[in-house]
Amino acid sequence: MATENKSKQKNSPSTSSSLHYGWFIVVAGTLCVFASLGLGRFALGMLLPSMGEALDLSYSQMGFIGTANFIGYLVAILFCGRLSKQMGPRKLIGGSLLLVGLSMLMIGISSNLYIITSFYILTGMGSALANVSIMSLVPAWFVSSRRGRASGFVVIGSGFAIMLSGKLVPYLNNLHDNGWRISWCVLGLLVLASALTCYLIIHNRPEDKGLQPFGADSAPEHRASRLPAIEPAKKRSRLILQCAAIYFLFGFTYVIYATFIVTTLIEERGFSETVAGNFWSWVGFLSLFSGPVFGTLSDRFGRKAGLMLVFSVQTMAYLFIGLHLPDIFLYLSIGCYGIVAWSIPSIMSALISDYVGPGQTVSIFAFITFIFGLGQVAGPFIAGILAEISGSFTSSFLLASCMATLAVLLSLMLPQKIQLPTRDSGSLGA
Repeated sequence: MATENKSKQKNSPSTSSSLHYGWFIVVAGTLCVFASLGLGRFALGMLLPSMGEALDLSYSQMGFIGTANFIGYLVAILFCGRLSKQMGPRKLIGGSLLLVGLSMLMIGISSNLYIITSFYILTGMGSALANVSIMSLVPAWFVSSRRGRASGFVVIGSGFAIMLSGKLVPYLNNLHDNGWRISWCVLGLLVLASALTCYLIIHNRPEDKGLQPFGADSAPEHRASRLPAIEPAKKRSRLILQCAAIYFLFGFTYVIYATFIVTTLIEERGFSETVAGNFWSWVGFLSLFSGPVFGTLSDRFGRKAGLMLVFSVQTMAYLFIGLHLPDIFLYLSIGCYGIVAWSIPSIMSALISDYVGPGQTVSIFAFITFIFGLGQVAGPFIAGILAEISGSFTSSFLLASCMATLAVLLSLMLPQKIQLPTRDSGSLGA
C-alpha cells in the first residue's frame, strides 16, 4: 500500500515536472489587469489632453471624468464578494471585461460630458469586478511563499497597457481630428478580445484541474496554515483596518500622478503630446519590473519591509515632479514612479491572503479595495480643484508626497510576521 501511495504522489499533477496551471492563471491575470486597469483606466492620462481640447474641458472637468471612473469602481466593489460566490471568478471576470470594453466603445462615440462620465462609471465598475476577482483568485493557486511573486507578475499588465497607450494614442490622434475617438474604440476592442481570452483560460480553483496550489508539496507553511491561529480576532480586525488605511493612501496618491502627469508635461513643461507619450511609455516599461521584483522581495523580507520601501520611492517621485527642479529630476520622477508603480497591489494581495487564507481573500480584499477606491475618488477630484485654484499641479503632487510619507509610517507599524488563520481554503466560488 505504501508503495502504491508513493507511486500516486509521484504521478499526481501537483508534483509533475510540467508547468503548473497556476502560471496559466497568472498569464490570464496579467491580461485581465492589462484590459481592466491598464486600458480601462490608465490610458485616460494619454487621452485627456486631446479629448479635453476637443470638448473644451477645464481642469476640474477633466478631474471629474477620472473621478467618475473611480466612483464606478467603488460602487462595484460593494457587490464583488457576493457576485464572486454566485458566479465564480471565471464568469465574473469575463462578464466584467465585456462591460469595460463596451462602455469604452460608447465613450468613443459620445460628445456630452455627462454621457461620457456615465459610461466611464460603467468602465470603472467593470474594472473593479475584474481586478478584485483576479487579484483574489491568484493566491488560491499558490502557497504563501510564492504569492508575492505570482501577484507581482499579474499587476504588470498595467505596464504593458501604458506602453501601448503611450505610443498608440498619439499615433491615432495624428491620423484624424477626432483621433481621440478612434483611440477609445480601438482600446475598447482590445478589451473585448481580452475578455474572451481570459474566459477561456481561467479556472476557479486548483481542484478544478486536479491540482494543489503551486508549491504545496514542498512548502511547510501550507501544512502549518491548517493549525489554529493564535492571533485574537480583535487584533486581526485592527490589522485589516490598518491595511485598508495604507491602501487608501496608495489609491489617493498614485492616481494623481497617473491622471495628470501627461497633462503636466504638455501644459506646464511644454512637451509635445508625442514626447509626453514617450515619457508615459517609459513609466509602463519600468513598471513591468515593479510587481515581480517587489513582490518577490516581500516574499523574502516580509510584506512590511516591501511596503515601506515602495512608499518611500513613491514619495520621491511626487516630490521630484512637484518641486519644479531641473529636468534631471523629471526623469528621476518618472523612474521612481515606474519602478514601483504596481508593487502595492501585489504585496497587499499577498498580505491579505497570508492573513485570512485564500478562501476569505476575495471578501477581505474587496473590503480594503473599497477603502482604496475612496482614495481614488478623492485623489483626482482634489488634485483637479487645487490645480484649478493655483493654475498648476505643483500643490497636488506635493500633497501626494505627504500622503505617501504617512503610508510609510503606517507600514512601519505593521507586525513583522503574521500568524496564518485556521483555514487556508482555495475555494473561491463555483
